[in-house]
Amino acid sequence: MIHKEGHSMHPVVLKSSQLILAGDIVGAENALATIADEQGDHALVSILDELQPKDLLAVMREFDSSRESVVNMLVTPEQFARSIVLEKKYGDRTSERLRAMMNAVIHRDYHAVHEYLEAISDIEGGSETLADYFADHYDEVFCFATSGSFAPQINPDSDPKIHTTWLMEKIEEIDHGLAFGNFIEDSRPVLSRSEVADGDWMETAWVLRYELTDAFEEVMITLRDRAQKMLELAELASISEASGSVDATGDEEESAI
Repeated sequence: MIHKEGHSMHPVVLKSSQLILAGDIVGAENALATIADEQGDHALVSILDELQPKDLLAVMREFDSSRESVVNMLVTPEQFARSIVLEKKYGDRTSERLRAMMNAVIHRDYHAVHEYLEAISDIEGGSETLADYFADHYDEVFCFATSGSFAPQINPDSDPKIHTTWLMEKIEEIDHGLAFGNFIEDSRPVLSRSEVADGDWMETAWVLRYELTDAFEEVMITLRDRAQKMLELAELASISEASGSVDATGDEEESAI
């Protein structure tokens, strides 16, 4: 992080960064927590502003919903957004882990969810990060975007072709809604927030759709593009598989490669 001339880095920031670099995330969190204990919450919030986003991310990754941290409790929406969009660059990115980390912060306070989601959606890479957050629930989110309900009305164990057709229909519905500008604005909630207040992806989707419409549309465009690409790859694989079986010369081992 570049500091203005004459502005020296707080010793705890320096110490935390060194500990994180050495792999001692717990030690870094302890050093930061000590500031809150000794000088109050506001002092720690100021220090988090000086901490490099990647260092703040390292602490948040270590202390997700399973281990509470004063850092996760005090990080501001802007500080959180700057850090969370970097998550793709570090460590093993899984939707489940990203969700746990985000939920621990954004759903900590029922009334603050809007602010955190707004900060994420306002930053470069924010829509992609939110799309990654929903990665395990594409079908439900597509259904929610088009009908206001999370029930996909399709058997999860149904034939891949049936699922593909269903997904293509959803993509068409989303494209139509976006093209005519009535994607979200004209619809009233089918479900109330209290019905989906799970402190997880459903509530996140609800707040985005009904309180941050533009942000939700951006996320849906990203998810729609990913689904389209997924369908195209599946089609290519299917064509390749079909031509492979036609070209097979009896050498099963070779055709399986």
